[in-house]
Amino acid sequence: TLPESLVESELFGHERGAFSDARERKLGLVELAHEGTLFLDEIGDLSLGAQAKLLTFLEQRTFRRVGGTAQRRVETRVVAATNRDLPAMIRERQFRGDLWYRLNVMTVRLPPLRERLEDIGLLAQHFLLQSNREFGRRWTGVSPEAEAVLRGQPWPGNVRELRAVISRAALLHDDKLLRPQHLPAALAGSAPERKGASPSVSS
Repeated sequence: TLPESLVESELFGHERGAFSDARERKLGLVELAHEGTLFLDEIGDLSLGAQAKLLTFLEQRTFRRVGGTAQRRVETRVVAATNRDLPAMIRERQFRGDLWYRLNVMTVRLPPLRERLEDIGLLAQHFLLQSNREFGRRWTGVSPEAEAVLRGQPWPGNVRELRAVISRAALLHDDKLLRPQHLPAALAGSAPERKGASPSVSS
């Protein structure tokens, strides 16, 4: 998601004086990830020019800092993530096919949250306990009724959206058990009618 003008410097670093603001040498993310893992989030948003630079690195495992002359070699595991349809983007000439083939060694598909209802309660509980540390609250868990409401949502924003909802509830209220009335009115007023969205039973 970096601007194209900054991609090369951020990924591969630059030497002092390489451009007007380069007052000192900077190591890029690729070099910092030597013998580790380089995670590239939202790879589908990378410009075609930046894709070409990345492909060259993946093919050769070498790079040059911006403004430098020495070829440098690194050993790093590259993991890329996207929520976009890369094969469709290739057909539309928005993503390089050769980069896709180079990255697509092993693919892990993470289904959307609406297809993982069993995860919603666990994630909500996790974010709620995180909020205790962040906001100084005393939450202990999610009520079955609140979990049923959460399970009944489509969650187009997936886990990020769920975390925002839980954080908002934890910030605006101070209680022990998260209940439907603590959730936004648009959620609390909706009934879980989808299959698999039945409330959990408390023990």
